[in-house]
Amino acid sequence: MIVEVEDNEGNRRQRKILFWNATVANLTLMALGSSAPEILLAVLETCTNLGQCPGELGASTIVGSAAFNLLVISGLSIYAVSPESEADREDRDEDLPIGIKKIYDMRVFAITCTSSLWAYIWLWIVLLDQMVEIWEAVLTFVFFIILIVLAYGADRFTAKEAAKSEGAAEEENKPVIEYSAYEIYKDLLIEQKGGAPQDKESVEKRDKMKRFLK
Repeated sequence: MIVEVEDNEGNRRQRKILFWNATVANLTLMALGSSAPEILLAVLETCTNLGQCPGELGASTIVGSAAFNLLVISGLSIYAVSPESEADREDRDEDLPIGIKKIYDMRVFAITCTSSLWAYIWLWIVLLDQMVEIWEAVLTFVFFIILIVLAYGADRFTAKEAAKSEGAAEEENKPVIEYSAYEIYKDLLIEQKGGAPQDKESVEKRDKMKRFLK
C-alpha cells in the first residue's frame, strides 16, 4: 500500500507500507487460498447431505490437509536446509553452525503448532457423541479468532524486541569522542595553519578527531 507522508521540511513523499501484517496474512489469506479445495469439498458434501448422516469426505480432507501442512511440509523444509552458500553468508546468524538455519519467530511458530494439535483434540471431543452442536461450531470459530490474536500479539512482541536490540546495537556502535567540539575545532585549525605540535601524542589525538569527523 502506498501512502503520502510529510517529512520534517514539509515536503510530501510517497512511502510503501504493509497493509496486512505478514503473520495474520499467512494465517488467513494464504491459509484460505491453499485450503480452498478441501473447504469447497466439505461445503459441497455438507450441502448435499443436509438432514442426513454426514460423510467422511469433508472431515478427512480437512484433517489430511492440516496433517500434511504440519508434518510433511515442515519435514521437507528442514530436510531442504543445504550447506552454506555464498548467497547465505550475509544473512546467516554468526552464532549458528554452517548448514543450520533457525526459525525467525519461534513464538508464532509455537502458537500455530500448538493450535494445530489442539484442533485435532477438539475435533475428537466434538465428535465423541457423533453430533456437532451449534455452540460447538461457534466455539470452533472463536478458537480461530483467538489463534489470530495470539499470533499477532507474539509477532508484534518479537518485532518490538528486535527493534529494541537494533537500537541498542546502534547506540553501542556509535563512535565516542572524549574531546569537545571546541577542542576539535581549535586543534585542527592550528594544524591547518601549520602551528600544531608534532609529537606522537598530539598527532594521535588529531588523527582520532579526524576519524570521528569522517
